Amino acid sequence: MKSKVGNVIVGQSGGPTAVINSSLVGVYKTAMDRGANKVFGMLNGIQGFLEGRYVDLSNHIKSDLDIELLKRTPSAFLGSCRYKLPEIKDNTEIFDQIFARLKEMEIEYFFYIGGNDSMDTIKKLTDYGIITGSSIKFMGVPKTIDNDLDITDHTPGYGSAAKYIGSITKEVIRDGLVYDQQNVTILEVMGRNAGWLTGAAALAKGEDCEGPDMIFLPELPFDLEAFKRKVKELHARKKSVVIAVSEGVKLPDGRYVCELSEGVEFVDAFGHKALTGTARVLANMIAKEVGCKTRAIEFSTLQRCASHIVSRVDITEAFQVGGAAVKAAFEGSNGEMVILKRVSDDPYICVTDTYDVHKIANVEKKVPREWINEEGDYVMPEFLNYIRPLIQAELTPIMVDGLPRHLTLND
Repeated sequence: MKSKVGNVIVGQSGGPTAVINSSLVGVYKTAMDRGANKVFGMLNGIQGFLEGRYVDLSNHIKSDLDIELLKRTPSAFLGSCRYKLPEIKDNTEIFDQIFARLKEMEIEYFFYIGGNDSMDTIKKLTDYGIITGSSIKFMGVPKTIDNDLDITDHTPGYGSAAKYIGSITKEVIRDGLVYDQQNVTILEVMGRNAGWLTGAAALAKGEDCEGPDMIFLPELPFDLEAFKRKVKELHARKKSVVIAVSEGVKLPDGRYVCELSEGVEFVDAFGHKALTGTARVLANMIAKEVGCKTRAIEFSTLQRCASHIVSRVDITEAFQVGGAAVKAAFEGSNGEMVILKRVSDDPYICVTDTYDVHKIANVEKKVPREWINEEGDYVMPEFLNYIRPLIQAELTPIMVDGLPRHLTLND
């Protein structure tokens, strides 16, 4: 007979991924297998928890089929938020409210699945727990398609997003060759300050595809004049030109390229300005100066919700980090995030470990300069060697009536 170890609560935060729910399953199943009394799920993350909104997950995940469906379900099953906890010194009332509710629910273990901002939440809750002498264990479970969490080799969610970007880039390149008419296509890929996603467009290059002509990451200043000059050169000798650009590329003066177009600005709770329209700005510019047909394609949210093309490696690792977080917390870890450590590229071997969340939160990992070519308009082979193992194999959706079946809270 399993000995009960108290109650667990888990939440999801930030932008979702195609495999974030696999991490949720990893937390839930491992906690239950290890004797958790109850596993609660926060609705809309810490913000929803502050409002008293949560569910008992055992009422919604009732069978092995539910587990398999949830693994393959995109978006955040519990809902998400972008809520920034204040600094402890500025407002202890919010923390008192959180800890009072945790005590009322008899929570012993707290898990938060998310990216950089979510790890900031774990850091602050850990610190307040230490200050107040709480015995609750707080653990971070990594998630982000942006792949910009420090210390960990990569983040669950990135491999599937990269697989989608490489695949769609390849298909767009084929499409551009259909008509006997010259054209330029600009692909806009997510990435505010780190170009991990945009660099994945290079995966399209192979025996049956020449790949994108240029790739621009936000790690380097974007030279607008050099860009126009290179496009003109390519256009003069090619029928179709395809370029991948990060939404967050900046001019040397610090302005985002998308700011060259007038638009409504939105800033979230973490001070992040909404970025959109980079491809449209550049496509309009090229159409005017080169006089050719142009297209702007924003991959947008498709990059993070395309569960029909999920990487099996990615979804497996997402489950593993959820389980590893529970194992570590039940064994006494607190204030840490699960990380992935790559042992080998060929064969690909990656193991889990834990690391102090204080040294990860609010630190952004960017693409190394040596992984970008000298001209700053493409990625080097080292980048592809790093990314290729993460996109391998597939996990077929469970299809019903010709479409993928997902698990929802209403099921």
